Amino acid sequence: MFSNNFSKINFQKLFPIFFFIICLTGCKNSETTEKKSDTKTDTETSTINTSDKNIIFFGNSLTAAYGLEDPTKGFVSLIQQRIDSLKLPFHCVNAGLSGETTAGGAERVDWIIAQQPFDIFMLELGGNDALRGTPAATSEKNLQTIIDKVRDKNPKAKIILAGMEAPRNLGKIYTDAFHEIYPTLAKRNNITLIPFILDKVGGVSGLNQPD
Repeated sequence: MFSNNFSKINFQKLFPIFFFIICLTGCKNSETTEKKSDTKTDTETSTINTSDKNIIFFGNSLTAAYGLEDPTKGFVSLIQQRIDSLKLPFHCVNAGLSGETTAGGAERVDWIIAQQPFDIFMLELGGNDALRGTPAATSEKNLQTIIDKVRDKNPKAKIILAGMEAPRNLGKIYTDAFHEIYPTLAKRNNITLIPFILDKVGGVSGLNQPD
């Protein structure tokens, strides 16, 4: 099980990425609405409502906010709060599972995307693989499987990949190989990359949980 040592994630660095993706999605929707409304009267156009779109956060205990006394302080909840404050039509779905590995995620993702429609999919997995010393090639293969399944389900969905780093005590060869997983996948699949989701949090004692 991945020990969620970090009580906070750098939300201020995460939100601009989500906001950018949301704006891209919103702009496309606006263009479609404008084209459709060309043949409608002003009264008809004003009655068109845009339904909420879903952002699935698929990850481990970091996503699930495991260990936090107040779950609303988890980064998924914080992003939802910011979205709500801006009155944006997006709903965050927390599909985090404590202890999840990339292998487990590759199996579980089918059920998640079958149950929940989505427009944006954030993939945050790999931390538990690193703690277990899972070969980097195996983790990369599992993450690629998840990306492929998400794309097959919704080719138009925006995918965000959250990067993770391996503990340095596993040796330079392993940590370097693990580090390369995320930029390689992002470039190969042309998806948005958060280089290190625990940037300025990992290793900071004041932001760590007791475990």
